[in-house]
Amino acid sequence: MYLLNKFLYSIITLFGVVTVIFFLFSVLPGDPAQMMLGQNDNSEQLINIKKKYAFDKPVSEQYLLYINDLSPLSIHSKNIDDYTFLEKNKYNYKTIFQTNSSVFVIKFPYLRTSFTKQGKNVSEIIKNTLPNTLILAISSIFIAIVIGILFGIISALNKDKFIDNFIQFISTVGMSVPSFFSAIIFAWVFGFILNEYTNLNMTGNIYELDDFGEEYIFKLKNLILPSIVLGIRPLAVISQLMRNELLDVLSQDYIRTARSKGLTEYQIIKYHALKNSLNPVITAISGWFASMLAGAVFVEYIFGWNGLGKEIVNALNTLDLPVIMGSVLVIAFMFITINIIVDFVYRLLDPRVKLN
Repeated sequence: MYLLNKFLYSIITLFGVVTVIFFLFSVLPGDPAQMMLGQNDNSEQLINIKKKYAFDKPVSEQYLLYINDLSPLSIHSKNIDDYTFLEKNKYNYKTIFQTNSSVFVIKFPYLRTSFTKQGKNVSEIIKNTLPNTLILAISSIFIAIVIGILFGIISALNKDKFIDNFIQFISTVGMSVPSFFSAIIFAWVFGFILNEYTNLNMTGNIYELDDFGEEYIFKLKNLILPSIVLGIRPLAVISQLMRNELLDVLSQDYIRTARSKGLTEYQIIKYHALKNSLNPVITAISGWFASMLAGAVFVEYIFGWNGLGKEIVNALNTLDLPVIMGSVLVIAFMFITINIIVDFVYRLLDPRVKLN
């Protein structure tokens, strides 16, 4: 029942995301067909493009065609001039049954093709950029988890002392400063002013061409600055939560009982307090990891990181609707998936938690 409820919730959420984004961009000024052709258009080309991408149809019909493309179970006309059926011939699909005029198929969701990248498939664009964003997000959340939990424990064990006040001040600043501003400061200070000492670049990707332009070289150092910047805000939140939850747990009766039995503070933290303090921290971690996929947009663009966030910014600049729609849909799907995984992690950490 739990999985069924989550599945239905996921479908409704993704449907809502697609609907809002589609109609939001449909009301924007500008002709997508004109943008695709640029300065090299003529009336015949314009008519062909509008027919191919269904721009000559009402917005409501365009929307239904897009939903049909996204749906794993879809219906397509046998008319060779039908845009959706013509485009589906580029993909593998399995026919369920067919009538004289239509065919019912099962297929992988079709995200269409880019308006500006010479008809490149959106799924291919996401496939090439999403791994870089995941590398950046995983590195950032790892930094945030390790340092944030450590800072939270140190702060709780030294309540109201100088080190506690200092960590609280740093955490407040970290939560207050926007990621794009932190990215600019870190890139300028460590990538430009202190470049001689840090050997870090202001911009760069995880793979870069060598000096001869012959092969790609793995550049781990290009990951350092963007991952730190992206991890600052979740680090601050995790630190604050860890401190507050640990202080609350340490005031419980069973902790006082453990102390009376002669357990050391290290043993109390490791075997009793830490585990019971982690549930709200896990909630923060899951939420921040999912939001990092969206928050990485500005960080990737400033550091020149070739990820999905940078691709979204470029698509927004050119109003490349299929790329924007596909990217947002993938991020929403991952957000939902992470939340479901976190529910099961809760159950492992605390058997009292029920999955309803």
